[in-house]
Amino acid sequence: MSNREPAGKKSTYRKHMNTRKAADILTPLAFIAAALVIWQFVSMSGIVPNYMLPSPTQVVRALIADFPLLMQHSRATLTEAGLGLVFGVALGFTAAALMDTFPLARRGLYPILVITQTIPPVAIAPLLILWFSYGIAPKVVLVVLVSFFPLAVGLLEGFQSVDEDMIRLMKSMKATRWQIFRHVKMPAAMGQFFAGLKIAVSYSVVGAVIAEWLGGFEGLGVYMTRVKKAYSYDKMFAVIIMVSTLSLLLMALVRILQKKCMPWAYLNEK
Repeated sequence: MSNREPAGKKSTYRKHMNTRKAADILTPLAFIAAALVIWQFVSMSGIVPNYMLPSPTQVVRALIADFPLLMQHSRATLTEAGLGLVFGVALGFTAAALMDTFPLARRGLYPILVITQTIPPVAIAPLLILWFSYGIAPKVVLVVLVSFFPLAVGLLEGFQSVDEDMIRLMKSMKATRWQIFRHVKMPAAMGQFFAGLKIAVSYSVVGAVIAEWLGGFEGLGVYMTRVKKAYSYDKMFAVIIMVSTLSLLLMALVRILQKKCMPWAYLNEK
């Protein structure tokens, strides 16, 4: 009897978790479906003129018709976002490590980091175009500016969340500063790092598109500007769907990477 109880409890727990996972998936899908039905009704009823708010079916047709072209522009946007994200991660990690190691650096750098986030990307993008011309450089710089902040702040909070007793224990064992950083602070900051990375990957795509609005030769932002001038709002909505899809896919990749790097954080999901 005592052997059956744990098995029964385990089975009940698994059923509960499966039900919860199904609810987590179905609930947002139901809300999205309801929003699409309302959108279709508003568009067909004429409450909003069709040229201003194309119906979901029109947007899907535009997405299918222009899909090869959208994929071509997506490659340019993803290249800019990827390069900017790599530099943003490096810059955020360096800034967080400096602020954690040197209190003076934290007092000096942290206010500057906050100030950089008060400047709208749309406001600084024209300056970047002026300084770096219309190539890939200004797009990458803008992506770096919008993506490194959540990484720097998340890592800094993770580094400083370490138990002081653990650090004292490592020092009593003659551990070097690098060993304390590698074996204590880095594992403690992994959760905050990936949380910041999820935000950064979505910001990177949006930042690249904003930079492309103001000039360039290819990219989803450039394509969006062209279809806007042609008043093809169904194609504009198709670009928005593409940008959202790319951001969600990148966030899903970050989650997969987090599971590989932090398997202990997902033991309850098995």
